[in-house]
Amino acid sequence: YSTDFEVHRNWLAITHNLPLSQWYYEATSEWTLDYPPFFAWFEYALSHIAKYFDPEMLVIENLNYASRATIFFQRLSVIFTDTLFIYAVHECCRCINGKRAAKDILEKPTFILAVLLLWNFGLLIVDHIHFQYNGFLFGLMFLSVARLCQKRYLEGALLFAILLHFKHIYMYVAPAYGIYLLRSYCFTANNADGSLKWRSFSFLHVTLLGLIVCLVSALSLGPFLVLGQLPQVISRLFPFKRGLCHAYWAPNFWALYNAMDKALTILGLKCNFLDGEKIPKASMTGGLVQEFQHTVLPSVTPLATLICTFIAILPSVFCLWFKPQGPRGFLQCLVLCALSSFMFGWHVHEKAILLAILPLSLLSIQRAKDAGIYLILATTGHFSLFPLLFTAPELPIKILLMLLFTVYSFSSLKSLFRREKPLLNWLETIYLIQLVPLEIFCEILFPLTPWKQHFPFFPLLLTSVYCALGITYAWLKLYVSVLTEKISVRQKAE
Repeated sequence: YSTDFEVHRNWLAITHNLPLSQWYYEATSEWTLDYPPFFAWFEYALSHIAKYFDPEMLVIENLNYASRATIFFQRLSVIFTDTLFIYAVHECCRCINGKRAAKDILEKPTFILAVLLLWNFGLLIVDHIHFQYNGFLFGLMFLSVARLCQKRYLEGALLFAILLHFKHIYMYVAPAYGIYLLRSYCFTANNADGSLKWRSFSFLHVTLLGLIVCLVSALSLGPFLVLGQLPQVISRLFPFKRGLCHAYWAPNFWALYNAMDKALTILGLKCNFLDGEKIPKASMTGGLVQEFQHTVLPSVTPLATLICTFIAILPSVFCLWFKPQGPRGFLQCLVLCALSSFMFGWHVHEKAILLAILPLSLLSIQRAKDAGIYLILATTGHFSLFPLLFTAPELPIKILLMLLFTVYSFSSLKSLFRREKPLLNWLETIYLIQLVPLEIFCEILFPLTPWKQHFPFFPLLLTSVYCALGITYAWLKLYVSVLTEKISVRQKAE
């Protein structure tokens, strides 16, 4: 079983047995509570059901306790909470305008969207095999997106504010929500050319949004503020000492940066430019969660990643402000914010790629260019999740599930846009095909070689770097596509 079973078992035990004042201090297990308070209360509620399955799972000292009843309850809780995700997908499908005619229901955009979301390979393995509650959380996000598309702005804002206090990773897309609500809800009218009509600014609407944010934040963080524990909660939510990268490098810019530093280090040693005795052994490739220093390239600080992320999301935010284009513009900004934060964020987990893949599904059924970008990002991003399932029995399962989802994605989107040019060019196709020999080498051939004992991290490094190239390409292509579309819209308006 993955470590996340023990993570959530421990959180069940903490919230069930200890008073609120000790939730963010308890450290019997290495898997301390590091999610926002609403998620802690969610675990507290689940713990009162869990005691009827196996009360032993609620004993804090029972580290790595994994009885059949415990595992069954945890699996069941994920399935049950996924009902919110199913409802949210239904609401999103209602927002899709059915302009593209289809003779068969299987070719309808709404049906394709429902399958791409509900049968998403990454979400399936992360939640139902590896074990997490992402479906429930994405349900809150997609429901908030649906409400904004339906112009029910206050409901959308409330749902997103609640989501932030369930899992703070969704701060990645907060700029898209903030700008869109300010532009579409607080300004009640535009000029004929689409520019802002400043006299239409509504202080009432701003006040209502502010009240929602303040009330939700007070409900979540207020008790800890009263107890004087807010700094402790924040230190748990933002543990900067964990280092730039996770144990398995997320396939982003920093994976390429680390690989380049490693390559320059090897080159420097061979050319006698560096002293081998002064270089830490496997500082970045030991598979550990820790702080480390780069050898040749400048070491990266949390502030540097924050600045890079801010610069990366800035163009998308400007586009949303000056040329909002309704819900479509909001979704484009949301995906770009998620991808930019994934590319340059501090200690990003590989699972965070789902924060970009899933919303991009909503765009993929609307335009052929977006469909092509979705196929690249989804295929590469899903493949990068393979190391989460590392045991031999899981190998055929993840390959089969990945193949089924990928074949459906390609065939359905190709059918939807069959009258337009191919979704992928020859270079993109070759890149994706090369994932097959990469998987064969990393999981079948490499373990048979003597290199496995000396370089156990090498397959992970290869997977991370190769996938980082594809994800970086998809990010750049999406940015160029969005900027080109905005310029085109502006020229038509003029």
